[in-house]
Amino acid sequence: MPNVGKSTLFNAITSGAAESANYPFCTIDPNVGVVAVPDSRLDFLAEMYSPKKYTPAVIEFVDIAGLVRGASKGEGLGNKFLTNIRATDALVQVVRCFDGADVIHVEGGADPRRDIEIINLELILADIETLERRADKAGRAAKTGDKKLARELETLSRLLERLNSGLPARGFDGTDEDFEIISSSELLTSKPVIYAANMDEQGFTDGPENSEYFRAVEELALAEGSAVLPICAKTEQEISQLDEAERGMFLSELGISESGLDRLIVRSYALLGLISYLTAGADEVRAWTIKNGTRAPRAAGKIHSDFERGFIRAEVVSFDDLKACKTMAAARERGLIRSEGKEYIMRDGDIVNFRFNV
Repeated sequence: MPNVGKSTLFNAITSGAAESANYPFCTIDPNVGVVAVPDSRLDFLAEMYSPKKYTPAVIEFVDIAGLVRGASKGEGLGNKFLTNIRATDALVQVVRCFDGADVIHVEGGADPRRDIEIINLELILADIETLERRADKAGRAAKTGDKKLARELETLSRLLERLNSGLPARGFDGTDEDFEIISSSELLTSKPVIYAANMDEQGFTDGPENSEYFRAVEELALAEGSAVLPICAKTEQEISQLDEAERGMFLSELGISESGLDRLIVRSYALLGLISYLTAGADEVRAWTIKNGTRAPRAAGKIHSDFERGFIRAEVVSFDDLKACKTMAAARERGLIRSEGKEYIMRDGDIVNFRFNV
């Protein structure tokens, strides 16, 4: 919603300068930032090889206008908001978990459960409108006896029943064929969600588990199978403005090993079903982004299409094995470098050398 700390959090994540002010709809046009995914494995490889180039995996965040009641009908910046989020793969819903009359709340005061329910309802209403149009078209066409369209109508009808009961498309119990039918509609409530519970400094210091607001968000997230992350956007923005040495000291004083932003970025990467495999050498150490479940030839194609087309094998060592051995030569001597074929499913942290011939 407006004034919950979205732009403050976005600025902290991206070291950007998105406008952040104490009034609704301060953000109108979306702000886009591309950030590196923190990966200590890549840092270890960089120390090992002293490469000319260091290339981490990246993830793109988009800061968009706040949503209010009636957004599905165009209230506030509703139509613009819904269009912007339709183009994303996942949602980070920033939820206000602090009081304070000095920061305006469009609903009159903090109530995270109410805020989440308002946003979810608006997304559900937008999805209902999308599906009703499609179901109506499929229903008319199905009268010709087309079995494929009849199957589509049956799936859409079951999903509409779920949405009309107030439940998101996430969690819909369907077959692969059902999800193939649904996927083309780009439903807002089918996207995975992280609830970022934005707390004030005192509440965060006292511990999220002691906050009634945070517990309400956690309970709701657990019920729908979504992720939740306690965060203090104001503190995170302060941390992001420190240099690396000062940042480490500040985190140590807070008694934490990594910033909330690092945790949010890593959680977002995982939420999208992404993993990284690594390549390493004197020229470059690099993390390559692939979908979890990707086979070796397709992963090789991320580097170059010739690697996939002429794939022979992948020489693979797990990061943990290499770290334990300290050198690639020692890992080879111990037989820890494996030769994997076309059916091999890549694992997060695999360090790979692809063999190919075109």
